[in-house]
Order: sequence, then structure tokens, then C-alpha cells
Amino acid sequence: MTKWTPRHEAPEPLEGPVVPTIVGGTILWFVLFLVQLPFYGWFDDHGHTWWVWTCLAGAGLGLIGIWYVRGRDAALKRDAAARDAQGTQGTQGTQGTQADRPTA
Repeated sequence: MTKWTPRHEAPEPLEGPVVPTIVGGTILWFVLFLVQLPFYGWFDDHGHTWWVWTCLAGAGLGLIGIWYVRGRDAALKRDAAARDAQGTQGTQGTQGTQADRPTA
């Protein structure tokens, strides 16, 4: 069996509204937790308390996600501003090409 190798360059990654997406998901998890909380007795009687705690865990992990993506977004904006400042000073190079992009 031969190894598969791509014959064309990979497309650029899609950058969407990451911060609002994570905030929306976190709010959704927290709302689901609050909606299920009054019915905790029913969940306990039927052995489904993990549903309630899963929603709380999703909200907690979402808070960590908000912290992470806001920092990432700020770092991307700082990098873009630094590149723009460097470009206006008259330095020429491979600005904005595949060679300039970080690999990780």
C-alpha cells in the first residue's frame, strides 16, 4: 500500500468569530444547568444527576475556554499590529506569506 500524499496545497484555515462562539456555548451550558437545577430531585430519583453536573462542568470549562480564546485573539491582533507597523516603516520581505505564519 502506498502512502497518500496531497497533490495540492492545503487551504487556509477558516477564522470565524471564535470568542462569541465560545461565550455563547458557555452561556448555553450554564442556562441548561439552571433549568435542570429545580428538578434535581427527579434526576436523583432516576439516577440522572450526572446530567446536571455535566452542564455545570460544561459551563466551567467554557469559562476556561473564554479566557483562552480572548488571550489568543489579543495575541493575533498584537501580531497583526506589529506586522502593520513593520510594513509602514519601509521594510520589505515575505510579509503575509506562508513562510511568515507560525507552525503551531
